[in-house]
Amino acid sequence: MQNSGGKTVVVIDSGGRGASLVYKYSLSPHVKKIIAIPGNDLMQANSKIPVLIFKKVKATDALKIVKLCKRYKADLVDIAQDNAVEEGITDKLTGQGFNVMGPTRKAGQIEWDKAWSRKFMEKYKIPSPKYWVFRSKKEAIKFIEKQNGGAWFIKASGLAEGKGAFPASSKKEAINAVFQMSKLGKAGKKFVIEQWIKGEEFSMFAISDGTSFQIVGSAQDHKRMYDADNGQNTGGMGCSTPALIITKQIYKQAEIIIDKTLKGLLKEDRRYKGVLYLGAIVKHKKVFVIEFNARWGDPEAEVIIPGMKNDLFEIGMHIAQENLANAKIKTDGLSRVAVTGVLHPCASSKKKQIFGIENVLKNKKTMIFGSRVSKKGSKYFVSKGRLFHIVGKGKNVISARKSAYKAMQQISIKRDNLHYRTDIGYRDVERLGKNSV
Repeated sequence: MQNSGGKTVVVIDSGGRGASLVYKYSLSPHVKKIIAIPGNDLMQANSKIPVLIFKKVKATDALKIVKLCKRYKADLVDIAQDNAVEEGITDKLTGQGFNVMGPTRKAGQIEWDKAWSRKFMEKYKIPSPKYWVFRSKKEAIKFIEKQNGGAWFIKASGLAEGKGAFPASSKKEAINAVFQMSKLGKAGKKFVIEQWIKGEEFSMFAISDGTSFQIVGSAQDHKRMYDADNGQNTGGMGCSTPALIITKQIYKQAEIIIDKTLKGLLKEDRRYKGVLYLGAIVKHKKVFVIEFNARWGDPEAEVIIPGMKNDLFEIGMHIAQENLANAKIKTDGLSRVAVTGVLHPCASSKKKQIFGIENVLKNKKTMIFGSRVSKKGSKYFVSKGRLFHIVGKGKNVISARKSAYKAMQQISIKRDNLHYRTDIGYRDVERLGKNSV
């Protein structure tokens, strides 16, 4: 459809999450131009309309972001990046009269300060693990040594790009994790030791205008580096939607948790406007909160956003103008699986050429959302870390991931340094009672 509107949207993000937002906003008949800050080189390939990318502007640079929003007369700004929320970019933009989809710094503290978040959950009786907050490694180690066995997660209280949580099944592992906190800089100065609740995880996403909310979708992320959930935690190696672990009973529990959370934030004078990410775990059919994020997840956004049938610009404006009750979220009902391609952990060199991206871009059954890929002329090159996310869709998780892996096999990096998990969605494949692809 030809875009006939005249609106400009600014997306604050650099990765695959931001790329999926660019794609969705480009489908709106209201939108004629998209600004991506910092953006990445694959975003234009995902868009049906022009995208201006400002890679040299940081997502936390409020002064430059406000100037760009004024220069391009932004009609809506979507704050999709966690550091931007902590920096208070929403506060600065709304103070200048802009429509913003994203929480204020105070409301976003539910993500960027895990110690505060746990205290908040305790106050409002939101089910979550037992926890202890520390600022001193010495005091934390003394606490661990007094325990009579057990298992814990040691988590940096601040933002650590999804890499600040360390599982520990013994005192030795827990003490080693405490020493990791100092390597995380500011994020690890304050940290939390939590009871390790062992169960199955899922994430659920709600959008809120501060007083009302609607659930948008669910997903199941795969954070460990290697198949069968082995290896170190990453920012996410892939995910599937919908999360089939969610029964009616579990859905209701999650819905109550989101409702309690938003009402609690409102009572604390922290009206929440934007996307709220619930990271949860199920044990004995009971839902516990692992964490809240104050924005879309990544790579969950890449599988949920394309399935929304709503005009995302209209949804964003409903949130910014606090009339979300007038909207009704609709989805296409399809399953989607995202597989994340990264530079292999053992690979030391960067800037290698990536082959095959052009073929995936032409495939109507799959999508590719770039993250750390650079483009020179018509060629694509490795930058670092998570390079891209390939999304396949289908009537169920089995057909969706067939499409995703078929496309992934068309991509390679010079000297075969491309790494990805081969078992994304395996739990739901097992639930359907069929063999893995």
